[in-house]
Amino acid sequence: MIDRKLRPLEWSDVMYELTDALEHLDKLVKDIDQTPDYDQDTFRIDLGHVYAHLNRAWSSSKGDTEEAVGRDAASAFPAALRPIG
Repeated sequence: MIDRKLRPLEWSDVMYELTDALEHLDKLVKDIDQTPDYDQDTFRIDLGHVYAHLNRAWSSSKGDTEEAVGRDAASAFPAALRPIG
């Protein structure tokens, strides 16, 4: 994990992505709950948006920048993380 004191800009990037993911996940939950015709395609898009923020947070936490690895690579699901369950 990035040291907040030694690399404040990179740490800020991680926190931005996590905060944005939280906001979008909160909106996703509310949309599903309040929209009777919320469909699978919309869910795929909305959940993909949340994943992209989480994945960029993971990439940023290792010091990978979008400029260095590209936005697609930074947004991709990290191979180093294995889903549980």
